[in-house]
Amino acid sequence: MIGFIFPGQGSQAVGMGKALADAFDVCRATFAEADAALGEPLSRLIFEGPEDQLRLTENTQPAILTVSVAASRLLASRGFQPAFVAGHSLGEYSAHVCAGTFDFADAVRIVRRRGRFMQEAVPVGRGAMAAVMGLDAGDVARACAEAAEGDVVSPANMNMPGQVVIAGSTEAVARAGERAKALGAKRVVPLPVSAPFHCALMKPAEDRLAPELRALAVRDPRVPVVANVDAQPKRDAASAIDALVRQVSSPVRWEDVMRRLASEGVHKYVEVGPGTVLCGLGRKIDREAAFANLEDPAGLEKIAALFA
Repeated sequence: MIGFIFPGQGSQAVGMGKALADAFDVCRATFAEADAALGEPLSRLIFEGPEDQLRLTENTQPAILTVSVAASRLLASRGFQPAFVAGHSLGEYSAHVCAGTFDFADAVRIVRRRGRFMQEAVPVGRGAMAAVMGLDAGDVARACAEAAEGDVVSPANMNMPGQVVIAGSTEAVARAGERAKALGAKRVVPLPVSAPFHCALMKPAEDRLAPELRALAVRDPRVPVVANVDAQPKRDAASAIDALVRQVSSPVRWEDVMRRLASEGVHKYVEVGPGTVLCGLGRKIDREAAFANLEDPAGLEKIAALFA
């Protein structure tokens, strides 16, 4: 059984998706659709930069979504269909477009606002994220609790065994990192992000986004979408939207998502969109699984072999 997994913020790079757009009409049309939905040339920013503009959260999110949807439409045009889909943070929106829960144009517009709301929830410099390496999730949670001192700091991404990202106020993240090292973490790596995603500081963004998500025209997904918040397959539109609302200020339980996919019988994965981050995490979580990715035309051959 094959699952499609969709990358989140951090996978962006200037020029991503250009080889697909140059080679395939269905991809080129997807970039044009994104430009029309936003009323601005997002595709030019994706293909040409500048990088500092692409890194702005409100640009990054629709950009990655667009590249991922272009790639998933190419796969669909070749008859490659997943049994399950999932996406890391922003990637959950790409997964829902793939599953038909809502339309691409609506998704482009709402993730643009999602990025803006998340950025505006915490003034730049007041929040931080850091990856804690070599410490189990329980001890990372303990480090956060012991270092909080009334501030917000908590696990934000449970990515794989021995890699947990924490988020919160800048000072509390620094304290939690030191505490994690004292508890045996091998390394604590500050992340170059513009806001502390997936923690309680994002509640204002969640409150702003919720009515917009609930106003979307939605359908029950064609294939189950395993959600970040609880690693449960969402098979109806109402529960899918509820999971996207809660996702904004809740941790991304990616290791649990991958284990749930495996328990459902998924043992082959295609990372659909820019980069290979999820392939790398997946190989650490499920060493028996097979992985391929589609970010340029060369990826099609390996994917065809997976489906053979």
